[in-house]
Amino acid sequence: MRKTLIITLWALLALGVAGVYFTFRAIAHGQIGYMPDLEQLANPVDKFATQVFTADGKQIGTWSRTRNNRLSVDYDGISPWMVKALVATEDERFYDHSGVDFRALMRAVVKRGLMGQSSAGGGSTITQQLAKQVYTEEKAQNVVERAMQKPIEWAIAVELERLYTKEEILTMYLNYFDFLHNAVGIRTAAMTYFSKSPDALTIAEAALLTGMCKNPSLYNPVRYPERARERRNVVLGQMVRSGYLSRAQADSVAQTPIELHFHRADHKEGMATYLRERLRTMMMAKKPERSRYAAWQGQVYHDDSLAWETDPLYGWCNKNLKPDGRPYDLYEDGLKVYTTIDSRMQAYAEEAMREHVALYLQPLFDRELRGKPNRPYTSSLTPEQVASSIDRAKRQSDRYRTMKAAGCTNEEIDRAFRTPTAMTVFSHTGDRDTTLSPLDSIRYYKSFLRSGFMAMDPRTGHVKAYVGGLNYTHFQYDMAGVGRRQVGSTIKPYLYTLAMESNMSPCDEVPNVQQTYTTAAGQLWTPRNGSRSRYGEMVTLKWGLQQSNNWISAHLVNRFGADALKRMIHDFGITNQDIVASPSLCLGPCDISVAEMVSAYTAYPSKGVRTSPVLVSRIEDDGGTVLAEFAPRVSEVISETASYKMLVMLQGVMNGGTGSRMRFRYGINSPMGGKTGTTNRNSDGWFIGFTPSLVFGAWVGGEERDIHFNTMTHAQGAASALPVCAGFLKKMYADRSLGYDPDEAFDLPEGFDPCASPYDEQDIPMDEPEIDEIFE
Repeated sequence: MRKTLIITLWALLALGVAGVYFTFRAIAHGQIGYMPDLEQLANPVDKFATQVFTADGKQIGTWSRTRNNRLSVDYDGISPWMVKALVATEDERFYDHSGVDFRALMRAVVKRGLMGQSSAGGGSTITQQLAKQVYTEEKAQNVVERAMQKPIEWAIAVELERLYTKEEILTMYLNYFDFLHNAVGIRTAAMTYFSKSPDALTIAEAALLTGMCKNPSLYNPVRYPERARERRNVVLGQMVRSGYLSRAQADSVAQTPIELHFHRADHKEGMATYLRERLRTMMMAKKPERSRYAAWQGQVYHDDSLAWETDPLYGWCNKNLKPDGRPYDLYEDGLKVYTTIDSRMQAYAEEAMREHVALYLQPLFDRELRGKPNRPYTSSLTPEQVASSIDRAKRQSDRYRTMKAAGCTNEEIDRAFRTPTAMTVFSHTGDRDTTLSPLDSIRYYKSFLRSGFMAMDPRTGHVKAYVGGLNYTHFQYDMAGVGRRQVGSTIKPYLYTLAMESNMSPCDEVPNVQQTYTTAAGQLWTPRNGSRSRYGEMVTLKWGLQQSNNWISAHLVNRFGADALKRMIHDFGITNQDIVASPSLCLGPCDISVAEMVSAYTAYPSKGVRTSPVLVSRIEDDGGTVLAEFAPRVSEVISETASYKMLVMLQGVMNGGTGSRMRFRYGINSPMGGKTGTTNRNSDGWFIGFTPSLVFGAWVGGEERDIHFNTMTHAQGAASALPVCAGFLKKMYADRSLGYDPDEAFDLPEGFDPCASPYDEQDIPMDEPEIDEIFE
């Protein structure tokens, strides 16, 4: 009987061993559960966030899904204290086992399972935890799956230990761990909680983050600082036990409070927020299909279709496929996108806009609005028109859509929008707590002036600074590259260019008188002018552009035709299909973006060649392999001779015309051309300017055309938009490291006479070889 029992026990043991062996063999071969193949284990799929860099190497943001804001870091880029704290706390025998620590496992089984000691610790190694994070992160759905989950983790852990060094395993673990607040991975966590790189973590900081590895929600230092501090001190004790710290060191650190420099990883904050969002939508765009656009989005569909065909960056992720045949994903493929932005110039542009628009113009606008029943709208509107605009904004709000979806009646919605509520509202000097009704909060946010700015190199097309607004969190509509507004007199250079291409010169004279013209539709049009200076005299075209004289512009458009002007505008790269070829087109009633205007003006300092904006110089994969490089896209818009003549006239605007405020008020005397613009009722203020090496432009106005200053004093382009550019230039020239020479002169031919006729005997006829060379 005893012999039979012994044989039975040995048989059961053998069967158990064999069962375990064959179970693990089946797992390893993928016959039970999920087992990645060896190739995938050797090259695990890293779902890292895409990083965005400036041209001078500064990281300005990431693109990721909520739980995948993961940035990789090498082992050498991690603080040794982080490694020691992690090993001491999570797996003190990490360097001695091969993926599964059977000693720790048996201790956990006996103490926790048989003796019920909750403090006995777990049996999972760091390698097993990594296996769970990378390959088995989905929760088991039933009893069988739960029973097999641990063996699968063990099998994967053993394979990981076979394929990777201990340092690589630690690095992968820390790159994958989710430290909450969208801080996935040690690099993002170090920046989120301490605003530093992971190699600079101190003992206390490393211990705090390691403490979160047990349960990040439970030991969240932002919500539960005292609990997190206690857990940190437990980690310090483990480091003493493992010999990484002396007791004196641990006690000293344990006495210190938690010091966070917390900054949640958020794409709505930081530098170049509008640019990052524009790049994200551009790169992830799909091939435009008309059915995906609303009926009123014809212009948007046209722009997107044109961009898809002509701009390699637009839709890049869907135009280019990975080796596995799938399109690239900005949120998971760990790409590195190198923009053309210079971090210093971007900072100067953002500062200049804030200083002038937010801190100078906004208080003046607020003072003008104070006590006005129509605020923030112009007093020329009726109360009914104001109410209609506010109601339209109400219906476009998230609150309205949410209540409507919840089945609320119109009466309930109106009552909610009129009920005062405690809320935190934005201001340029910091958020403030107040009590407003949602309807009043709509009025409040509409009272903020908006602005857009862009600067680019006219030769390379590289965009050096891009500011779509004053605060992306609260005003997300991009007024640099997306929003279009009436451009006013900044359109006049295109008209004068048409004249120069038609063999006129800056010195040609025309009558400075008000005239009435008949449009193609038989209507009469009599343009007005802001000044009667030199009325009735014959004046030069140079003087007309310098003074932004509307009567001279009307004379020219009547002479050459509105259709020819419209074609010229499109030749300069303006894509708006709704431009109407009427005589008033010469005064800029059409809507154009800042980016389009700045790009168009590159033709003047570049001998008639327009350059399209280049926002990205190259894209790399997570291993540093260059996937794409972007070259300038240029087109010859006007002749070289016409560009020289325009160069002379646009410099005249700055030296004695509407742009001269740049000289006498801001003291910037660099060789420069430019043009101001102001639209009807002071709704839009513009300035587009250029030096030999840089073209820049700004727009300032309200969210809607009926939100504006009542007088031109602060609203005209020379007072609203030009100062933004002036502030930017002053900061840029003061920074010698940028390499911009304030004395750089335009490249005009020696002895060039802008007033000479193109058939003047001064012209030197070209021989055949020169003609061939030019056409090549």
